Amino acid sequence: MSGRVELRALTSARGVAAWWVVLYHLRGALADLPLTVEAVLAKGYLAVDFFFLLSGFVLALRHGERLRSGGIAVMPDFLRGRVARIWPLHAVMLGFALLLLVVLRASGRAAPEFPLAELPPHLLLVQAWGFAEPLRWNDPAWSISCELAAYLLFPLWAMAIDWRRRATPALLGAIGALLLALAAAFALRGTDTLGQDIPHLGVVRCLLEFATGTLVQALWQRWHSHLAGFGGVAVAAMFGAAWAVGVPETLAAPAMLAALLLALACSGARSNPLEGALLHRLGEISYATYLSHFLLWFAFKLAFVRTATIGWPLAACYLLLVLAASVALHRLVERPAQRWINRLGFRPRRSRLPARRSPHG
Repeated sequence: MSGRVELRALTSARGVAAWWVVLYHLRGALADLPLTVEAVLAKGYLAVDFFFLLSGFVLALRHGERLRSGGIAVMPDFLRGRVARIWPLHAVMLGFALLLLVVLRASGRAAPEFPLAELPPHLLLVQAWGFAEPLRWNDPAWSISCELAAYLLFPLWAMAIDWRRRATPALLGAIGALLLALAAAFALRGTDTLGQDIPHLGVVRCLLEFATGTLVQALWQRWHSHLAGFGGVAVAAMFGAAWAVGVPETLAAPAMLAALLLALACSGARSNPLEGALLHRLGEISYATYLSHFLLWFAFKLAFVRTATIGWPLAACYLLLVLAASVALHRLVERPAQRWINRLGFRPRRSRLPARRSPHG
């Protein structure tokens, strides 16, 4: 199965995950936040792990067969499409960051968040590859830099092995090996949570989870039924329980999210809230939400926040700002730029039919 395929529940889940990241960054400023809510929001960085898994799943679903059948000849079109998807909005948000830098400098304030010497690798989206400090300029873009690395390697991965044709035990074993390798990489760095040491582990985290997502898609290809969805929920719950009793987050959480991804992909439309129009729309604009919210919060604090914490009315104003900006950026930047860049590679196919004779000649 390839081409323009959409599983609505996954699109909606992407929107939910993006807002989890928004609240993760906002949580420290919220006054009187209940401890339970704080604990949930403090794990918002796991939404990025879900994004990596989901990205591998979706690209394998939409482009895997085309890359396998077309080979190297279709790689330029694939990579052009990926750049069209992620780079224009990233460039616009860097422009907004430059504006913030000008404002800070004009008011005599330091701006360590925006080092001009590191702007070129950030602009090229290679900041997480060891060329710069990834958590500068627009912090969430570190994960987009990692995704770019995955995009460059994905065609080779897809063409090397058609995982859909492998036996189920081989698929499960490969998923287990990837997740164990991820946990081992974090253990070697002495890190026990997935949100730490992004400069050294961000790309590894992305590549291993992205590859896992492609294998989950191969499982979905043979298991997409309600029964498999229930099974995915059960497996996710099992890994969640293992995490609660002491299994390292770096192993249990990605396994739980991978099982949840499979469950969501197998879920049907009946009585599924993730199939609803509102959540689906949040998913459609989720990239704009993810990439804009951090700098919008920086600007919002400059303009309106004078204390360490804020109340819910002011927080609601910020969240509405993020929502409105997400809609506008998706409509005015993402979609037009994507269409324009994709048209650069368009070549009309020559018809193989014989030329039509003129009725007069």
